[in-house]
Amino acid sequence: MSVGIIAALKKYGKSPAPFKKGPDYIDAGWLALAAGRPCINLDTFLLNQKQIVHSFLFRSRQSDLSLIEGSRGLYDGIDISGSTSSAEVAKLLRTPVILCADATKTTRTLAAVIFGCMQFDPALPLGGVILNRVAGSRHEKKLRENIEHYCGIPVVGAVPRLEEENFPERHMGLIPTPEHALARKAVEYAAQLAENHMDIPAILRIAASASACIPSFPDETVSGLSAGESLWEEKKSLKRTAFSRKTETADAELKIGIIRDSAFQFYYPENIEAIAAAGGRPVYIRATEDKNLPSLDALYIGGGFPETHGEILSKNESLRNEIRHLAEKGFPIYAECGGLMYLGESLRTDGQTWPMCGVLPIVFGLSEKPQGLGYTIVRVDGENPYYPAGTEIRGHEFRYSRVLEWRGNEKDLVFFMKRGKGFLNGRDGISYKNVFATYTHIHALGVPEWAPSLIANAKIWRASGQNISGG
Repeated sequence: MSVGIIAALKKYGKSPAPFKKGPDYIDAGWLALAAGRPCINLDTFLLNQKQIVHSFLFRSRQSDLSLIEGSRGLYDGIDISGSTSSAEVAKLLRTPVILCADATKTTRTLAAVIFGCMQFDPALPLGGVILNRVAGSRHEKKLRENIEHYCGIPVVGAVPRLEEENFPERHMGLIPTPEHALARKAVEYAAQLAENHMDIPAILRIAASASACIPSFPDETVSGLSAGESLWEEKKSLKRTAFSRKTETADAELKIGIIRDSAFQFYYPENIEAIAAAGGRPVYIRATEDKNLPSLDALYIGGGFPETHGEILSKNESLRNEIRHLAEKGFPIYAECGGLMYLGESLRTDGQTWPMCGVLPIVFGLSEKPQGLGYTIVRVDGENPYYPAGTEIRGHEFRYSRVLEWRGNEKDLVFFMKRGKGFLNGRDGISYKNVFATYTHIHALGVPEWAPSLIANAKIWRASGQNISGG
């Protein structure tokens, strides 16, 4: 629904800014495709309230309106007070809510459910309802009459049961857009649904009712931006002036490789921007195609689905061998989840064993059930090149992969899991030379030391004179 609304709004000549509540890469990718601009995550577990407000204001500056897609039920969070819920974000930003309600085999009772949502927290501005899985015009008429009579809020859409499946799912959600050959067609299909079955002008009126008074934090010195965003904005400003120093030219910038393709696609935009703000220049690499690394000073490998690309990743032997060779020489590499799997010895899927980079002595397999799912809190209790001992980090883990063999040293696991499952035996964060690999995904705004540490390691590598010549 949110993908369709955004795509339909663009047809109305609007420029919507997409946001996603919660830790999510795949839904954010679909929203970004529909909007034609990055989708930003607003997560009250990973970020504090100041960062949420500043990020929202900063990202919505050059847009007509903003759409924030929620997650799970309206009030679902990690505790009885509703922390991390969609309602919490809506109240913080003082935005009206359009509730999507499943109408399957119900009429008057759905009005009671919606009325309950309204009364559960009267401070939440519930502006309208979109009905889903409506059986027909008679069903829709009864639903509208009951909801508008008992709840006093408008029904701004009624989507019928759909026979066609344009958004196939796998594991924990939709198939990512880079793997969906007809992704743009699916977005167009969603836009058509929104235009046919939703009242877009009414949705725009609800959006216009949003409070102009969003909480401010006068003690903040960054004037409405988080520190990372301020640095990034300042860096762009410098490049637009005649006062840019020679050290800021592309030749002098530290080059940070980012493996980004259909196998590795899970990156928060802020993480990449934080690298640039700290002094690095992102250089994109495709592990599915590129045979060699270009000239780099460090490498960042995000999450994704290497298990669906086992054969093609395995066949790219020259790149795997180069990464292993560089890791042994002390080349800085930071890897999350799918990146961790890629750095392992091999990956077993569907009776096949696919050799990976072999940097870490791990054999991975897949399970039918989630092996790590949800938020994590880790305490750094071992030496490593990226995080000081004693640091507490908030992140998240979403995976079906599992460790079949681990022949490493326990002292190389430098994360103690205060919350979450981690890599093995309540631990995570494998530190080997200048390689750091973990199942925990981090958000750069919530972990401000991450990008500067990556850049610091890149500087050390650059100073060693062992720079990659480029393939």
